[in-house]
Amino acid sequence: MDHLGVYVQVPFCASKCSFCNFSSRVARRDVYDGYCRVLCEEIECLPELYQSAGVDSGLYRLPADTLYFGGGTPSLLGAARLGRVLDSLRRRIAFISEIEFTLEMTPGSAGAEFLRQARGSGVTRLSIGAQSFADPELRSVGRLHSSDDTRQLIADARALGFRNISLDLVAGLPHQTAASWQATLLSAIALRPEHVSVYLFEIDEKSRLGGEVLRHGTRYHAQFVPDDDFMAEAYETARERLQKEGYLQYEISNFALPGFESEHNLKYWQLKPYIGLGAGAHSFDGQCRWENESAVEVYQSSLACNASPICAVRQLSVSEQVEEFFFLGLRQRAGIKLATARRRWGRQLLGPWTQKVESLERDGWLERINQNVRLADRALLVSNEIFQQFIAA
Repeated sequence: MDHLGVYVQVPFCASKCSFCNFSSRVARRDVYDGYCRVLCEEIECLPELYQSAGVDSGLYRLPADTLYFGGGTPSLLGAARLGRVLDSLRRRIAFISEIEFTLEMTPGSAGAEFLRQARGSGVTRLSIGAQSFADPELRSVGRLHSSDDTRQLIADARALGFRNISLDLVAGLPHQTAASWQATLLSAIALRPEHVSVYLFEIDEKSRLGGEVLRHGTRYHAQFVPDDDFMAEAYETARERLQKEGYLQYEISNFALPGFESEHNLKYWQLKPYIGLGAGAHSFDGQCRWENESAVEVYQSSLACNASPICAVRQLSVSEQVEEFFFLGLRQRAGIKLATARRRWGRQLLGPWTQKVESLERDGWLERINQNVRLADRALLVSNEIFQQFIAA
């Protein structure tokens, strides 16, 4: 029997980074109380809300083994508000005795007392948005914290007993150089987090910085964003350095010391069931995907009117299920087992995808390791182009 993953979306930040394209916002603290109250209402009314939207109303009854508070910056809510949401979750969902409970944090968003209370409430894993250890780079994209704030947060967390810490780093920030990126990697490794995520800055018109880069403008330090060659070199530098220090790359952007892979995020790539709660959260039951209203006001007003906040439901066709098996599963460095797909969908139906795998193998983009198919090293930087080959195969 599958275990359930539970994701709680907190769409608030202390500041909006110029490179951010997520549906998060800066809000007054008095907004947090109303949001948490409505979030608790969604949790309490799960059966009715799912039934009215036509999705699996029994999904939430699966035993849950991961809980992830993301955002946004969930730590901004404070321990008391988080506690109220947790109380609602524990009344509604059957968590197993030992869960992976991740809380996203931004350095400077909360102090040692909050960490102590979070530890007491069951948080086992901190995911910290460090982004960089070069203060000019942090300032250039609107981050409010400094590199010293990151170091202090980790020191406080270690003193309170946290033994599972993840750091997010971003390659390609304005003003970043090969030397500053190397220094960021060394600073991160010196703190010995159990997990490191390395993301490449994406030029996306939905973010202020990305849009300015596309327009060849100069706002938000856009003219100082490194080029694609720098991105490629930075990624390879990170892979080499982290693996040399004992971190195993288990997904395109994620590295972990043995045994510290993110169990919650693995559910996404392995097509395991999860439910998302809060504005903009997504859910998946194995064959159907649905999502909540992303605008906080619309999400709250829906629940205030005793209506479902679910705004879109998509039943996956067999072809879409197969596509997701390939383009999500291939993100993992362990790859995928074609035998698993054959047992589920049959050899004949898989024919077009199998032919694509064989073609990409011949061209050196995919490789077989112990009966698994995975991306070759040379394909990691062009993974999106490879994944596109499996859409409507």
